[in-house]
Amino acid sequence: MGQKGKILVEMYERLLRAVGPRHWWPGESPFEVIVGAILTQNTSWSNVEKAIDNLKKAGILSAPGMRGVDRDELAQVIKPSGFYRLKAKRLKRFVDFLYEEFDGDVNRMRSQDRGSLREKLLKVDGIGPETADSIILYALGEPIFVVDAYTKRIFSRHKLISENWSYEEVQGMVMGELGRDVGIYNEFHALLVFLGKHWCRRVPRCGGCPLEGL
Repeated sequence: MGQKGKILVEMYERLLRAVGPRHWWPGESPFEVIVGAILTQNTSWSNVEKAIDNLKKAGILSAPGMRGVDRDELAQVIKPSGFYRLKAKRLKRFVDFLYEEFDGDVNRMRSQDRGSLREKLLKVDGIGPETADSIILYALGEPIFVVDAYTKRIFSRHKLISENWSYEEVQGMVMGELGRDVGIYNEFHALLVFLGKHWCRRVPRCGGCPLEGL
């Protein structure tokens, strides 16, 4: 482990001591986690929770349920998530992919080589690197580090990366330094999101930040 790795570990340990485990990603099933990963694009989690609750009440929070519902009807159910027509289209595309590749069974996705699965997910309309990796890490429990805007902001401010680093460069740095640990990847990403929302904002609130002085 190099100097960057030691800084990452200290970040992780400080955040965990300061705010505790985040218990992320919430969901009663892998399919629900995947739906959440798609719905959370460009919206807050509180809005996603409302949409997921609607899906449960409608009885369609499952691959068969979502496959059988009309796209316009699905859009109305997930309306609280914002961009609901676009997201309904993306959910339907994912479900089509799930049936085409894995007979509608999320658990069968685990049998696919992680790299090959990621490539296939990225070909599904509306699934980019962050969503694909969230699916792999949180729904399937496979070791891959998720990078988002908070991660890049925090790491660049702490001089671990440059602002122009690509998603893959940031991900490669973290995975190269920390090894492949699902638990750490899961918790660290959630902690960084919490830090980005409460302290490391666009206009940072450095006073009282758990990483102050690091």
